[in-house]
Amino acid sequence: QVQLVESGGGLVQAGGSLRLSCAASGSGRIASANTMGWYRQGPGKQRELVTQITNGGGTNYSDSVKGRFTISRDNAKNTVYLQMNSLKPEDTGVYYCKVTFKVLPWSSEYAYWGQGTQVTVSS
Repeated sequence: QVQLVESGGGLVQAGGSLRLSCAASGSGRIASANTMGWYRQGPGKQRELVTQITNGGGTNYSDSVKGRFTISRDNAKNTVYLQMNSLKPEDTGVYYCKVTFKVLPWSSEYAYWGQGTQVTVSS
C-alpha cells in the first residue's frame, strides 16, 4: 500500500512563491514510480494536469504554468516537489499529487493520489 501526504499549501500574494511536497510512505518508492505529477482543481473548474515527470526524468507542463512551475523529485527523501513561482490568482485551487506504478499486465498502471492541499493566491 502507498500513501501520499501533501504539504506546503497556503495563502500567498500574487507574484509570490510556494513549494508543495508530496511524500510517499508505505510500500511506495518514488524511485520505482512510472510517473509523478501534480493536478489542480480551481473553484468551478475541472481537475487539470499541471505537470508530470516520468521515471526517466522527462517532464511536461501545461501551457498556463510553463516557465513558472517546476516539478522535481528526491529519491532519497521519497518525495516529489512542485516549486511554484510568480503565482497568479488563477493558480488558486486544490492541488493533488499523483504517483503511478506499473502493474500486471505491464501495459497498465495504478495511480495513488494525495489528499490535496489548498493554494490561494490573492490579487
